[in-house]
Amino acid sequence: LSLIYNEPLSIRCYMTSMNHLSLKNTGSPQEPQESVKRGREDEVMTELVRDFLDPAQFYQAVKNIGVDFFCGVPDSLLKDFCAYVTANTSKEHHIITANEGNAVALAAGYHLATGKYGMVYLQNSGLGNIVSPVLSLAVPEVYSVPLLLLIGWRGEPGKKDEPQHQVQGKASQKTLDAIGVPYSILPDYIEGAQQVLSSAKQHLETVKGPYALLVKRQTFLPYKLPPDASDIFPLNREEALKVIVNALGEMDVTVGTTGMLSRELFEYREAKHQGHGRDFLTVGSMGHASAIALGIAVNKPERQVYCLDGDGAAIMHMGTMATIGQNGTTNLKHIIINNGAHDSVGGQPTDAGHHDTFFFTQIAKGCGYKEAWVATSEDDIRSGILKMKDMAGPVLMEVKVNKGARKNLGRPTTTPLENKKEFMANLEKPS
Repeated sequence: LSLIYNEPLSIRCYMTSMNHLSLKNTGSPQEPQESVKRGREDEVMTELVRDFLDPAQFYQAVKNIGVDFFCGVPDSLLKDFCAYVTANTSKEHHIITANEGNAVALAAGYHLATGKYGMVYLQNSGLGNIVSPVLSLAVPEVYSVPLLLLIGWRGEPGKKDEPQHQVQGKASQKTLDAIGVPYSILPDYIEGAQQVLSSAKQHLETVKGPYALLVKRQTFLPYKLPPDASDIFPLNREEALKVIVNALGEMDVTVGTTGMLSRELFEYREAKHQGHGRDFLTVGSMGHASAIALGIAVNKPERQVYCLDGDGAAIMHMGTMATIGQNGTTNLKHIIINNGAHDSVGGQPTDAGHHDTFFFTQIAKGCGYKEAWVATSEDDIRSGILKMKDMAGPVLMEVKVNKGARKNLGRPTTTPLENKKEFMANLEKPS
């Protein structure tokens, strides 16, 4: 049982044993507080202090060392800070990039134009995307580009997380060591954060290369983006997904993209008692679902293969659309569910949310897809699936939906290896 006092920049918890408070559990509401007070006076209680960084104060501390340009890919551990940056920085000084490597290059361009250094934020799963631009562009031995990396440390050793994050978490420090990027773990209180930022500044100014800050889970105080415009489409992602699944045939297979879409797909199959052999759930490897789907479609030409993609994921490695279009695989059907947001990591916007100027359909046709169209309603989606079944691919249907997900959305209860085994067994069935 704990009593929590809210103080500026920190949450201070005073904890005592259940045995100590059980003597008072029939009294008035004030009695546990009095018990805590007496326990502290008797030195029976242990005081534990847990601090959280205020995103606003950290943002100012970062600007105080000369960083006023921000770019990157949003992350769940950084979502509160990323939301603050999105809400409080001009578009000239904050750009959400297609992928993490783009962000390093963008920060390099900023440095070349201004002589200053910027911040690149990312999840540690994006470390692989920055290896080439760091080693061949930013390191002191090449173009010597100073930049501050803010990295969400999913799968931090000793913390429970999804299998793909546990693997990434163990490798994060080794990866930074291997590419020669020094790092500090970001403290969860402002004075400590200012100290590591001071060290980072010294490195940026003297060594003139990248410096990284690893961010543990629950480092930041909550900060949410201000509410945006009301819903403009009839459906949200999960509602659209159910319409898609209901329209697919028993022998059709899907490749679900990273994030909430695959979690919703898993739960809907559970609710329908259909098993999971028809779906490959891409729990990691953001942006690569379409390439996985292409690899399956080329080698299982008798099966209809549907890639259930997301807008942020499709943008992250959009070059795959060129490969798909020019390969001309007739049984590959690409569906991008576009909610204009990185929904799984805080709802920061994607470029695809600019519906007046951004068009997946035109990109697909330019890459060589046979046909591409937009759907928004249930009827649009159902008729679109029927159209896809009768057409030679590759074809694309963009489904525009509202952002947001239900708060009780769970995660797959099977392991990635179990999903792989069941999916491969299904692919071996005669069509």
